[in-house]
Amino acid sequence: MNDQTAADIKRRAQAVKDELVHKGLLSEDDVQHFLHLAEDWKPENGARVVARAWTDPVFRQRLLEDATAACAEMGYAGLQGEYIVALENTPDQHNVVVCTQCSCTAWPVLGLPPDWYKSPEYRARVVRQPRRVLSEMGLQISPDMGVRVWETSAETRYMVIPMRPEGTESLGVDELSALVTREALIGVALATAVARS
Repeated sequence: MNDQTAADIKRRAQAVKDELVHKGLLSEDDVQHFLHLAEDWKPENGARVVARAWTDPVFRQRLLEDATAACAEMGYAGLQGEYIVALENTPDQHNVVVCTQCSCTAWPVLGLPPDWYKSPEYRARVVRQPRRVLSEMGLQISPDMGVRVWETSAETRYMVIPMRPEGTESLGVDELSALVTREALIGVALATAVARS
């Protein structure tokens, strides 16, 4: 995105905000509260959830049984996180998440959705051609592995628990969480043994 495009988006967003406040549909306090929440919603939260699941089998089971409660236990709850389902990748099954209607994600653990997730192309194609789309995004899935696409909705939000990378047995939770990206939490990438920068 170039500087002009970013400036145009910022200007339009400010105009929408100003109009909503002017019409009494939002207050300045509402806007500040939302901005504060948005700062707290980030994929690093989901990465910490995954790292704990990798190192704590009891927590992992709770996460698989009731991801909403397990995430809330770690302090990640609230708007757009009212009903989260955790999908565990295995050597036989790879999971990928999409919202074909808009761009729903589990904000408390994935953050606001990235631009590619909101694109009509991703939303339409990943359902019909998941292996091809994943390949185009740099993820090669073995033909022997099943790929399941999960449709996020206004009622149900998903997060993927990627497989733990080999050779990470000596790493602690903080080091492990650095291996999990938002893309891995959505299922379009794997967790890697190289920490994100």
